[in-house]
Formats: sequence, C-alpha cells, structure tokens
Amino acid sequence: MTRVVVVGSANMDLVATSPVLPRPGETVLGRDFTTVPGGKGANQAIAAVRAGADCAFLGAIGSDSFGVTLKARLTASRVDTSLTRVVYGASGVALIVVGERAENQIVVTPGANAALKNLTGEERAAIAAADVLVAQLEIPIETVADAARCARDGGTRVVLNAAPARAIPGHQLFEAVDLLVVNELEADQLTGRGRDAAALLALVPRVVLTLGGEGARYAERGADPVHVPAPVVAAVDTTAAGDAFTGALAVAWGEGRDLVDAVRWASAAGAACARRLGASVALPERAAIDALYRETYR
Repeated sequence: MTRVVVVGSANMDLVATSPVLPRPGETVLGRDFTTVPGGKGANQAIAAVRAGADCAFLGAIGSDSFGVTLKARLTASRVDTSLTRVVYGASGVALIVVGERAENQIVVTPGANAALKNLTGEERAAIAAADVLVAQLEIPIETVADAARCARDGGTRVVLNAAPARAIPGHQLFEAVDLLVVNELEADQLTGRGRDAAALLALVPRVVLTLGGEGARYAERGADPVHVPAPVVAAVDTTAAGDAFTGALAVAWGEGRDLVDAVRWASAAGAACARRLGASVALPERAAIDALYRETYR
C-alpha cells in the first residue's frame, strides 16, 4: 500500500447554498446550510485514504469544539492522526457559498493552521519514510518548504498543490518539488502567464494544470504537454473536487502509474467528488473512481 503523508490544513467548512453568488456589498437569500469538516490538507488526506493509500495527516487543529470534530472525522476516515497537533485556541474555518451552477466563493481564516511550524524529529522521520508527500499553501510557507526539503533528502516524492493562490517568495520551495498541481488562477499568480505550462516548468520539472470542466493538462520538461479531458458529470458542488484530484493523483503516482494515466484517474476522482455536496462527504472511494475512469477513458 502506498504511504502518503499530507502536511497541510484542517478547517471547519461552513457551507451555504444560494441561487446566485453575492456581489460586493450585496446580500442574497440562501437555501441550505451545513457544517462539514474540511481544509485542503485534511480533505487531501481523506481523499488519499479513500483512493487506496495509507495516509498520515501532519497538521494543527484548535482546542475548540471544531477541533474535536475535525480530528474525529479524520480518524473515522482511517487517516493516521498520531502526528496531528492540538494547539490552544480556534481551529481554522472556511466560509463557503455554493451557487446553483456548482461554482463557489470561499474565505478561509487559518486559526490553528498558522501554528504549524518547526517540524519535530518524529514528523521529519514520517515524511522521509513516505512514498509521497502532499502539501498545500493554507499553512505557513516556511513549513511547506521545510517539509519538502525533508522529503527530498529522504527520497520521498513531493507533490505541491499551490493553493490557495498566493505569492511564494524565492525559488527555494520549488527546488524540492517533483510535481506541481495548480489551476489557472494559481498558475497566473505564480508566473503571470495564465495557462502557459512552459512558464511553470521553469520552476518545477512536472506540472498538472487543472482546467475545470475542460479537464487537465500535464506537462514535463522535454516533452509535449498532454491534454486530459474531464469526465462528464452532473456537478453539484466543486468545492473539494481539486482536493479529490490531488489526493488521487498522489496515490496513483505512488502506485507506479505513469503520470498521464495518473492524471486521468485523478480527473475521475475530481469529477466523482463534484457529484455530491460537502467536501469530506463527497470525496470518492476507490471503486467510484475506478468506475468513472473506466467509463471515460477505457
């Protein structure tokens, strides 16, 4: 079984559905509200487990009731939480509005995630022993860079989902990244050149650019980019589709699939996730991914 370590965030998602997304200064009448454990790191850890990996989550949750629920959700999802820190204060929270076309608006307050600093010896050992390290940008960038360097030194593959879009000073982090996963907005934030995969390959050796309903583009240095079409599904909520994609991609690569096929399988995971409402609830099991993969690509 592939061993994945996710270094990242855990948030409580407060999700409202609405016929339309509000414009600046506008109040709209919503339909439904639900509270769902989430966060890009926790979501990707659960996604990796459901895709078939043995996964540990290295993150920080608060001492509040949200923190209790977040850890319980991870544990119930078969994620190893032995390295999950509990810090005094509030857990991270994401405020999410989902429109009727499955588009969304998200505001994240980091809470305990901001305290994830200074990796311990035990945490470093777990990273070095993994097949794949997965990280995002909802925790301090210096922690992401430290974890990536630790993985590189231990021979662990590094997958960076550079989300949410933010400036990354210098190139020290990218030097330890094996595979970068970004959407168009995140790609433009990094290079100022939108979908230009060549600009991203100046930073890292391999890139997956996700394009929503258009699918994904895989590019690596010295080869032509490959477009992977997305499975056609009736999308309900795309909030965690990217996390399902990234978690499944890490598992597929760790299992030895070539990366183009790994992107196809990850695309099936993202599409399967979009068919249900609520981040960690919607993350698909391996059987659902396999079924949609065969239906679309075989």
